[in-house]
This record gives sequence, structure tokens and C-alpha cells, in this order.
Amino acid sequence: MKSQWECVLQNLGEWQGSFTRLSPTGEEIEDIPSLISLTGVDENRAIHLSLTRHYPDAEGILQPQEMAFDFSEPSPGAIFFETGAFSEGSISWRMGALGGAEFAFKHEDRRLRLIPQYDGDGKFFRLTQIREGRVGTNAPERPPLELADWLGVWQGEAVTRYPGSTQVSESPTVQTAALTDDRTVASSRSIGSQVTESILTIDASTPTRLTNQSTQAILLPDAAYVLCPTQFVPGVAIELEVGWSIEPNLRQRLIRTYTDRGEWFSLTFITESRSG
Repeated sequence: MKSQWECVLQNLGEWQGSFTRLSPTGEEIEDIPSLISLTGVDENRAIHLSLTRHYPDAEGILQPQEMAFDFSEPSPGAIFFETGAFSEGSISWRMGALGGAEFAFKHEDRRLRLIPQYDGDGKFFRLTQIREGRVGTNAPERPPLELADWLGVWQGEAVTRYPGSTQVSESPTVQTAALTDDRTVASSRSIGSQVTESILTIDASTPTRLTNQSTQAILLPDAAYVLCPTQFVPGVAIELEVGWSIEPNLRQRLIRTYTDRGEWFSLTFITESRSG
């Protein structure tokens, strides 16, 4: 099994793409071209990260904004997996403070990152999607995810890690999602012996958005989705989930869980395939 640092190193390279800022219901607000470089230094004992984003000025001309820094270990709020997938974010949630996390996947010469964010009142207020390809390759972006791509029976394996611990749990996983009528999706998920069920309703005005009283799912470009609470409520355990279909019937998911005290509890990485 790779060490955490070896998992981090799976992301080395130059990645060109864009930062797409979305509204809380998934409408695109702006799309900012980007180039991020992750270069190993000192025989890969550290990484030099440089990021350039191009923002339009008052005349609409793109102007570069740059940042760079070195690091030699993951942050306390991050956990990585052997594919290079990771999540980094808040280690605890409190009212009055911004909350959220970044979720990232890597497959061959493509990367996908999603960042759901919550304001000081605990309300989901922003989503950023970052789609990237390795510089010098021609790896295509996948089509936008549609509801039919999300439905069905998915089976695979889940790997769960815990912050501040070397403990790793592995479990079989099954996810089913099916239409019960024209606008309602019933979903059931099992990770080992833990079963979660939910009902989501398709938004009449935005068919790429499904909601219930506390949660929403947004289907996104590049065959991605995010499933997250619309509101952080003190005293209620929550989880943030993102997924990415790397093939029509093969996808990866990351699930970040928090306890009812707002403490980060675990991060689960799932690889699963759809039957039929």
C-alpha cells in the first residue's frame, strides 16, 4: 500500500483547464482558464506548486494572476488514495465560519476537482468545478452527466481512511437509483453493513438538479456530480459526496463525513461499475 506522500505524488505534472464557478443550483457564473504545475523537488521529497489563472480585466482582456508555494506533506485536512484522488478541507464545522472541502480525482491524463462551500450561516453558497488535462496530451473531457447516467445498480469496493490514523477499512458497496415516477428518484446505498436511503425530486426548472428537504444533487459537465446538504445544521451529522464517471459504466466517488459535533470523521473512496 502506498504511503500518503506516494499518493500525493500521483498528481505530479502540468495540468491545463479552468476554474468554473457555479451558483448553489448549478448555473455557470464564470469560467477562468488555469494552468497548475506540480513539480517534484529534492528527489520528490517536496513539491513545488504554481498556479496561474487568467481573469478578465475591465475591458475583457484576460490577465494572469499567479501563486506558488512548496510543501512536503499533506495538510491536516487532507487524505489521499492510491490513484491520486484526495479530499482536503475543513477539519471541523462551526456556525460563523466558512466551511467546505475540495474533492479531486485523477484518471490517466485527466483530473477533476470539485469544491462545495458553505457560508458563515451554514448555507451552501458556491460550487467550483475544475476540469484539467495533462499538458501535451489530448485526453478528451467527458460529456455532461445526465440523469440516465446516474441511475441503475452500481457495485464496487470502498476504501475508507480516517484523519490522524493509519487505519484503513475496505468494504463492498452497492448503490441503486431508480425513477419511481417522472420526477422522483429513490436511492439506496450500502457500504458494508451501513445502509442509507433517500428520495430526491427532479427540479422542474433545472432537470440537472435533484432535491429533498435537506440535500441536493447537481449533475455537472465532464460526467460529474455533487451530492451535499443545502444547509449545515449544528448537531446533525453530514456528508459531502462527489462522483466522476471515467467511463459510461465505471465511476469513482469520494464521501467526506462529519459527526454531529461537526468534526471530520472519515473519507471514503469508491470505485464501482454499473451492471446492465
